[in-house]
Amino acid sequence: MKKISTGFIYFFGALGGLLFGYDTGVISGAILFIQKQMHLNTWQQGWVVSAVLLGAVLGAAIIGPMSDKFGRKKLLLLSAIIFFVGAIGSALALDYLLLIISRIILGIAVGAASALIPTYLAELSPADKRGTVSSLFQLMIMTGIFIAYVTNYAFADLYTGWRWMLGFAAIPSVLLFLGGLLLPESPRFLVKNNRIKQAESVLLQMNKNDRVSVDKELADIKAQATTKSGGAKELFSPFVRPALVIGVGLAIFQQVMGCNTVLYYAPTIFTDAGFGVSAALLAHIGIGIFNVIITAIAVTIMDKVDRKKMLTYGGFFMGISLLIMSFGLKFSHGSSTAAVITVVAMTLYIAVFSATWGPVMWVMIGEIFPLNIRGLGNSFSSVINWAANMAVSLTFPPLLNFFGTGSLFIIYAILCFVAMIFVHFKVFETRNRSLEEIENTLREKQVH
Repeated sequence: MKKISTGFIYFFGALGGLLFGYDTGVISGAILFIQKQMHLNTWQQGWVVSAVLLGAVLGAAIIGPMSDKFGRKKLLLLSAIIFFVGAIGSALALDYLLLIISRIILGIAVGAASALIPTYLAELSPADKRGTVSSLFQLMIMTGIFIAYVTNYAFADLYTGWRWMLGFAAIPSVLLFLGGLLLPESPRFLVKNNRIKQAESVLLQMNKNDRVSVDKELADIKAQATTKSGGAKELFSPFVRPALVIGVGLAIFQQVMGCNTVLYYAPTIFTDAGFGVSAALLAHIGIGIFNVIITAIAVTIMDKVDRKKMLTYGGFFMGISLLIMSFGLKFSHGSSTAAVITVVAMTLYIAVFSATWGPVMWVMIGEIFPLNIRGLGNSFSSVINWAANMAVSLTFPPLLNFFGTGSLFIIYAILCFVAMIFVHFKVFETRNRSLEEIENTLREKQVH
């Protein structure tokens, strides 16, 4: 393979996460202008926002399993093309129906990225760096969300600003495709397809020519690559069940803790707490910067702290933050102190999520499934994650009307504590263990 720096490989391998974040975050500002110009009712507005989530479920379901057959790299390039088509289509959409179709196309690429990238990064990186490398995906997502907030603010004064907001995603799509052409294929996929020399070359590059480590890793991969690629039967088999429970459980809890309601509706929460609209939008950008910084810190510690500890402490502090935020929102309209408490608690919640459940979930679903169904397992977990995301996003407005802002976040807080219990009983530790060692753990659990 061509000699490319590992930094280049990791950057472009994770770049789809930036498009993932941008395309899910940009609509929060664009919808304000789309609604006025296309005269959308509330139901139509909901579909413009949620069309990406619907497409993401389809993309994660279709493209993840295809990567087991055609390879991670080819499907990553296909995702870049779909991102480009969806971005240009959204920017040029002449009516509501074309906009919905374009947003669904975009969503297919977003879902594909969420199913492909954690697997690809996990399979490329050495065991002692896998957490850091895999969590680059979450850092890219947060960076994409931040860029979306800035783009929304920058184009807000243009009549056609929403078209520029949505079309801007075409630029990183092109970069992803061009960079993707130079990326290596996953060594696990190469071994699976009997391209041993190429796999060895990739492993030597990713392990800085450490021949001893590469020989051991290659022998482990060969031993487990003899297993025939599996389908739904293997995914739901007793052998894979512990991994499936972890993948599905983490995917659901990451969403039902309320992370996206806080990220998407932060300006609403700010205005409810007594801030003006302009101040709320600027505060939104501030949260975006804060998110990126905290996630960057999380990337540096990912391989120094056990995954289970990060999930457990993360769930605890997120739950406490939401309880304090709920208390603040109940009294914020008559008290500037309560408004400040609300904002501080919300910021703490976002910081803890960005450092723990945000990246750790994506890292773990990329590493816990056996090689013969890794693409399928990651895809299935991603589908569940997007379905949970869609359910939470669609139910948030009616639940908000029914319970009120303060009371609703208490429900999300309780779910944070339930997530801690799930982690304690069902999640096993994966830090500093090779993918083959993790697969052996599943075999041992089957024996017992």
